Amino acid sequence: MTNVEGPPYVPGHALLDGRTAVITAAAGAGIGGATARRFLEEGARVLISDAHPRRLKAHEAELAEEFGPAAVTALPCDVTDERQVRALFDAAVAAHGRLDVVVNNAGLGGTAPLADMSDEQWTRVLDVTLNGTFRCTRAALRLMRTSGGGVIVNNASVVGWRAQAGQAHYAAAKAGVMALTRCAAVEAAAYGVRVNAVSPSLAMHPHLVKVTTPELLAELTEREAFGRYAQPWEVANVIVFLASDYSSYMTGEVVAVSSQHA
Repeated sequence: MTNVEGPPYVPGHALLDGRTAVITAAAGAGIGGATARRFLEEGARVLISDAHPRRLKAHEAELAEEFGPAAVTALPCDVTDERQVRALFDAAVAAHGRLDVVVNNAGLGGTAPLADMSDEQWTRVLDVTLNGTFRCTRAALRLMRTSGGGVIVNNASVVGWRAQAGQAHYAAAKAGVMALTRCAAVEAAAYGVRVNAVSPSLAMHPHLVKVTTPELLAELTEREAFGRYAQPWEVANVIVFLASDYSSYMTGEVVAVSSQHA
């Protein structure tokens, strides 16, 4: 019988003990926020960023109260702005002395038929989702190639593989993230840096509810073999695995976090 409520929460096992991580789009209740919490539970120190300063500050305060102010810092960052991206990575090194893991979670979706899609809609989604991942990956590699290694985990999507009406811009961006992951991994291997990606199908969070119709959410949920959507922390668990030494021989891989029927 399908467990529609999902599995029990998995406790931490110190998989990232002593690591320093930057996580983008980490404010709120989505995958980024869940990843920040999971990293802290696994012993990492995190610098969280988001383009929404007030929401970011609230999440920083919540995490600092639970895990201690030394474990978490925050800096607003719009990943479409190169100066802000550079400032983010400089702040990570200044705060923690090193950079071990980067999670590129920032992305922007939306729904629009291709024939009616404006240049602005197309460009905005590509600039946040693909170009933002590129800017942060570049900044991370510039630091990691001289520091002896590191790990980068990108957030892709199953729509990078599978067609969905109204998602041409988002699908193109996420397919680009997958290709960027593979190419970056080949270049980064010489520096001891691993680059992988997760590809979630349907992880429920408040922002998704705002930009998706109830009818589409119901349809997407029906496609899942478990008969439910993923909790954001279930995706974060796979990100933890890719960031940890348990995935030491994996690079250039895109790991589906999905229960969709084939």
